[in-house]
Amino acid sequence: MTRRWTSPADIAAKVQRRWDDGTLLRAHAAGDPFEPVEIPLRGPTASQIGEDLLVARDWVTALDSERRDDRRYTLMWQSVGGRQVGRNRLPSRAVVSSFEQAWALLGVSSAVRQFDELLEEASTHPSVRTWMLRYPLRALELAPEMPRLIAAYAWLDTHRGSHRYLREISAPGVDTKFAERHRAVLAAMLGVSSTASGFLRGLGLQSRPEFVRLRPSPSLGLPAPLTELTVRADELGRLGLQPRSALVVENEITYLSVDVPGDGVVLWGKGFEVDRIGRLPWLRDVEIRYWGDLDTHGFAILNRLRTWLPQTESVLMDRETLMAHRDRWVTEDRPATSELTRLTAAEHDLYDDLVTDSVGERVRLEQERVDWRWAEQRLAAST
Repeated sequence: MTRRWTSPADIAAKVQRRWDDGTLLRAHAAGDPFEPVEIPLRGPTASQIGEDLLVARDWVTALDSERRDDRRYTLMWQSVGGRQVGRNRLPSRAVVSSFEQAWALLGVSSAVRQFDELLEEASTHPSVRTWMLRYPLRALELAPEMPRLIAAYAWLDTHRGSHRYLREISAPGVDTKFAERHRAVLAAMLGVSSTASGFLRGLGLQSRPEFVRLRPSPSLGLPAPLTELTVRADELGRLGLQPRSALVVENEITYLSVDVPGDGVVLWGKGFEVDRIGRLPWLRDVEIRYWGDLDTHGFAILNRLRTWLPQTESVLMDRETLMAHRDRWVTEDRPATSELTRLTAAEHDLYDDLVTDSVGERVRLEQERVDWRWAEQRLAAST
């Protein structure tokens, strides 16, 4: 009978919601007036009182005792009953009308004091304080780390645009590992992206160099003994090469095996790292061919390369090549499903068939499984 009656735990649960979403702590910190929480109480009806007066009294006693002399909540009362069972005074609503009652009800007084201390620590760093007010419970979770977080924030904010490496951070008690572990929190405090590259870029810090690996034709004028180079991407972009064509290849061994086109260059695409190649300014007006795995991710990489170099043509990524190597298919672990807008009609049709398993379940033809004679003939025909 009592299962549907409101319990002290139900009252606390209503207020807990405002604690969990940070509403109570934000209002407290801002000095806002407390917004009372009124909880209608579901208790025994007149007939239920008549059926078992003792149980009804126990319910009233529990609610009344748990208010702890109004330190946790206040009860509003009403008269229930009639001629058969007599008039009985029962609580109808519980009201939490102050921060002090809320803290006592939830047992969070020490946490509130700690939050006040955290805000005081951040008093000279408005952005940190703003973050704490936005994520008060997260701030409490990180309380033991907060002195170091504030120190890291101060160092990073001061060194915006310095082009230093994160390794050079010298805030008290802070090292590179600490900054990387708490990058998402620091990014929110500093107002920059939380991705590894975006974080450094947004702060104007130096990122780890990106490298491009390539095999140039001797006619491009590089020193004669060099048949292959691995060069920092930014420096390679300033090198000013003038190839007539470029072949971008996904697989490393295939990249090493293909012939370098005359007056051209072969570049190792290395998956989604094709962005490094796409940013090379001397490729903007060059004939580009891309050969990747014949699967959904291969087409996704092709689509990505075309965001930089829209003139890119695919090679050996056609339906004929796929169907001719049916005995060499493997299974793609996690097929891509994104809408790719930079594919040709034929490429998009094949990509759609791979996504929908129209040619087989999660079909994948890895680049290194393509018959080499087949590949040589089609590469030669595409030049």
